[in-house]
Amino acid sequence: MEEHKENIHGKDVNVKMSNGDEDDKLKPGSTICAKEVEDAPQASNSNFSHPVYKEIALANGHINRMSKEELRNKLSQLKLDTRGVKDVMKKRLKSHYKKQKLTQSAANEGQGDAYYDYICVVDFEATCEEDNPPDYPHEIIEFPMVLINTHTLEIVGTFQEYVKPELCPTLSDFCVKLTGITQEMVDAAKPFPVVLKRVVKWLEERELGTKYKYTFLTDGAWDMSKFLNIQCRVSQIRYPQFARKWINIRKSYGNFYKVPRTQTKLSTMLDKLGLEYEGRPHSGLDDSRNIARVALRMLQDGCQLRANEHMHAGQLLTIPSSAPLEGSPAPRWPGNRK
Repeated sequence: MEEHKENIHGKDVNVKMSNGDEDDKLKPGSTICAKEVEDAPQASNSNFSHPVYKEIALANGHINRMSKEELRNKLSQLKLDTRGVKDVMKKRLKSHYKKQKLTQSAANEGQGDAYYDYICVVDFEATCEEDNPPDYPHEIIEFPMVLINTHTLEIVGTFQEYVKPELCPTLSDFCVKLTGITQEMVDAAKPFPVVLKRVVKWLEERELGTKYKYTFLTDGAWDMSKFLNIQCRVSQIRYPQFARKWINIRKSYGNFYKVPRTQTKLSTMLDKLGLEYEGRPHSGLDDSRNIARVALRMLQDGCQLRANEHMHAGQLLTIPSSAPLEGSPAPRWPGNRK
């Protein structure tokens, strides 16, 4: 549903940006070139005064002067992935040295990196028409989840249930062709409140939000801020607290690899990383798996994925990169609307 999400984005999703900017910037007065010290943390070392950043800057300067073949050879020597365009390989090598230097520095100073234990990728499929009016009531018809272990960098679980729509129980021909979800599939499915209870149970069984820190990840803002938001109103239930924050991978990818948002569609991200789409496009579970593959590659390249969007009072807000790293709360049934 990637292209269809693009069509609805900006029409009726209420977006309010916070005062923070998720793009890291070099502070005024620094004597180190911002290009040489890319993506430095915004914590206590945000002024780059620590000696480790000078070492990182020197390494980055050398990497910037390397040819594509030199980059590929160096990545191969380090047993790192050699796929992707030149800018991706440069970022991968810089991130390797940066992580190496910062890890060594943190160990010497008795510090450690805050990290989610798990990231749960969600990519809903919803009812749609070829030309949706601005007030079209999208209903979720597929609820997929793919669970990533950030420590082992593996997909460790999947969940998928089809959902029976209530307002428009008959799928349009366009929707069936786009998603591959047939009328028989949704007719045999349970309504959304039943499926959501199964989602909560699945997350609880994996001790997410209790024993392990986790968050959600989506391909854009629409899944949570629009589809889930609309569905909760249709089903007369409250918006779940555990889904109020998430990682918008398009923002994370654009900021990490320094590319414009026009180059952050799923197909483009996969292509730039040297990957091919696996499965059927617009299948919620297949889309989620491919989004997870992008997220895993970003983690391997040194990106510290973190929640960058959240819902508050029905509005979509940006979480600034300087905000504390927090996991999603333990999953709970949200209760019915009064």
